[in-house]
Amino acid sequence: MTGKERKNRSEDVNIDKGVDDWLPITSSRTAKWYYSAFHNVTAMVGAGVLTLPYAMSQMGWAWGAVVLVVSWVVTLYTLWQMVEMHEMIPGKRLDRYHELGQAAFGEKLGLYIVVPQQLTVEVGVNILYMVTGGKSLKKIYDTACPSCKPLKLTYFILIFSSVHFFLSHCPNFNSISFVSFMAAVTSLSYSTIGWGASIHKGIGPEVDYSPRASTTVGRVFGAFHALGEVAFAYAGHNVVLEIQATMPSTPEHPCKKPMWKGVIVAYIIVAICYFPMAFIGYAAFGRSVESNILISLEKPAWLIIIANAFVVIHVIGSYQIFAMGVFDMVESYLVKVKKFSPTRMLRLVTRTTYVALTLFLGMTFPFFSGLLGFFGGFAFAPTTYFLPCIIWLAIYKPKRYSLSWITNWICITIGSYENNNK
Repeated sequence: MTGKERKNRSEDVNIDKGVDDWLPITSSRTAKWYYSAFHNVTAMVGAGVLTLPYAMSQMGWAWGAVVLVVSWVVTLYTLWQMVEMHEMIPGKRLDRYHELGQAAFGEKLGLYIVVPQQLTVEVGVNILYMVTGGKSLKKIYDTACPSCKPLKLTYFILIFSSVHFFLSHCPNFNSISFVSFMAAVTSLSYSTIGWGASIHKGIGPEVDYSPRASTTVGRVFGAFHALGEVAFAYAGHNVVLEIQATMPSTPEHPCKKPMWKGVIVAYIIVAICYFPMAFIGYAAFGRSVESNILISLEKPAWLIIIANAFVVIHVIGSYQIFAMGVFDMVESYLVKVKKFSPTRMLRLVTRTTYVALTLFLGMTFPFFSGLLGFFGGFAFAPTTYFLPCIIWLAIYKPKRYSLSWITNWICITIGSYENNNK
């Protein structure tokens, strides 16, 4: 290599480092283990937890319990795999899901496999949270002032979006840590209110646990839709590497140890939120439970208002967690591929445009939550349940019929079954 070539290569490295120091995922690597805990709680415990009693009503007690427990175990295992694979290449950190895909399948194929699915999840969640935030604000308004003039849902979605036009300009993950922490706290709060109010209501003589649909076809489609809702409840895998990228790491102290500590705490909180909500909510309302259990809880009014206020705070944080991944993809493409300068103006335009786009789609398709089952199967299930296992097999190549090989193929089979039946 000539002196000129070495100089050019050094300049390229410096440019890349400068870009990485600007991008939202890699610009700050000072996160602590507990950042991982509340970021993961915020990413997972969202609108999905409110639909779990409804999912139980579609599947019944036996299958509903099996699906929830198996999903918790399988997704914890696949999340462990992703945490382990973050630094599987010596001297390099795989800071993004698509970088992990590229390490397994090649530069181009890895992008083609991972990016469309990851973007579908992240953008889909953001649109859904626009609608969810608007619905919760409307529920607060209707409950607090039942005699007031009814307002359209679109007005409340617009109100909810206003905060994101401000928060979206926080530069990186660590800059939204407080928002994420508040979101994690409120998620635990409204989940507790949901199942606590269900206990207070009790099981009345009118509660019916028979299948929700009256026909065999209806029950089958209902069960498949419920599987999609459960898959949506474990969407955090799509941002876990990006969260881990915010932690410092050295060969002596790899970031996978504090990251895994945070994940364990997060999954304990997830279990505390998910299982009581699903089982107690279904027990209290049976087949008549609404798709959002807070709608089924009509009194006391003050408690419903508080619970929906907590939902609003939580989905504000969740929106930002998933949007940060989209911002990183878009800004990486514009700066690294299209050679735009990494400036505040570029960030202002791209992020404002994205928030406006999700706002427009949320107002245009307020029934977006009805597509949850479809999205759950199309992208949520693959990126959560079996894509990490496929990548693990492709990279580590465990011995055939070993425990690792068998475990991964079991997870792939479960995830593929859930994906193929949407």
